[in-house]
Amino acid sequence: MRKNFGAKPFMYPQPVLIIASYGEDGTPDAMNAAWGSICDMNQISMYLSAGHKTVKNILKRGAFTVSMADAAHVVEADYVGIVSANQVPDKLEKAGFHTTKSEFVDAPLIDELPLALECRLVSFDEESERMVGEIVNVSADEKILDENGKIDPSKLNPITFDAANNAYLVLGEKVGNAFKDGNKLK
Repeated sequence: MRKNFGAKPFMYPQPVLIIASYGEDGTPDAMNAAWGSICDMNQISMYLSAGHKTVKNILKRGAFTVSMADAAHVVEADYVGIVSANQVPDKLEKAGFHTTKSEFVDAPLIDELPLALECRLVSFDEESERMVGEIVNVSADEKILDENGKIDPSKLNPITFDAANNAYLVLGEKVGNAFKDGNKLK
């Protein structure tokens, strides 16, 4: 038997994205967003309110980074989501995050978060609040790479947002092989 919840944003996993930009004066800023996903081979789509300082920065500078929040930084990631840079301009510093300028776009990389998409703004629709970015580079700290130089999700330890329970969860273990296991049914 099933229980009906009505129209709710219950999708698993829902990545916890930390979106970073520079303000007009060069101050780094970041926000937490769970409403985003890859929408093409080199694009990310996110739903972000135009009132966010980070969004205003992106619209002015045309660039941003998207880091995956991890289990080691749950408190910091949540903090940048509940505090607005419109009121607390140095919220990244207060969160204990440090930044390095991206080599590829005019936006900061958050040093403590080991995986980031470096993006150029493609579009922002004010009515739907949909922002699309072109991924021009993915950078990963070597500490999350396996012996073959590939990203190891168990070392990354990304978190997901559980909208049904207002919680953050760590993603689990490998259970199969994409584009391979289904061949058993052919």
